[in-house]
Amino acid sequence: MAKLLILGAGGHGKVVSEIAQLMKQWDEIAFLDDREDISEVMGIPIVGKLADLQVLSSEYEYAFVAIGNNAARLKWIEELNTHQFKIPNLVHPSSIVSAKSYIEEGTVIMAGAVINPDVRIGRSCIINTASTIDHECILQEGVHTSPGVNIGGTVRVGKRTWICIGASIINNINIGDDSIIAAGAVVIKDVPNNVLVAGVPASIKE
Repeated sequence: MAKLLILGAGGHGKVVSEIAQLMKQWDEIAFLDDREDISEVMGIPIVGKLADLQVLSSEYEYAFVAIGNNAARLKWIEELNTHQFKIPNLVHPSSIVSAKSYIEEGTVIMAGAVINPDVRIGRSCIINTASTIDHECILQEGVHTSPGVNIGGTVRVGKRTWICIGASIINNINIGDDSIIAAGAVVIKDVPNNVLVAGVPASIKE
């Protein structure tokens, strides 16, 4: 019997769990979450805290990290690997994902997203609702594209960068690690590491 453990039962976890249910690949799904005030979310039981991961590794073959913070998500995926869980990709049935794309473990692709050919997406990324990623893009590990993000062709996005809701990036752009592209920004030139850019066109904010 295939059983999936989802780390994190917050808002992001709710969306992730529904995608897992729609995929119909697991006979049982459960959450881990550190909150004390709840025992289930959307009818899915919370069977322990995050620290219980190792104890449950013999019972659950599959596990997925549903934590929105990019750095924390990558930390926990390392824990899953340490305890030899199988880490799936979760792909909403309404998304369009090219068979010529490559997606590493632990990534979720949400409803209405479009991933075009020769896109490479690193492990533990979030491709949120109605995001579009055009041909030959590279998204490194831990990237989050929020709902309604549009990324042109041959864009490279560095590790743990967050592209906020409704932002657009023209083709042939390089974006560094640990940066934030603000909501509604239009990026028309390269973005370095560890900065916030905002506006139309986007510029670095202090």
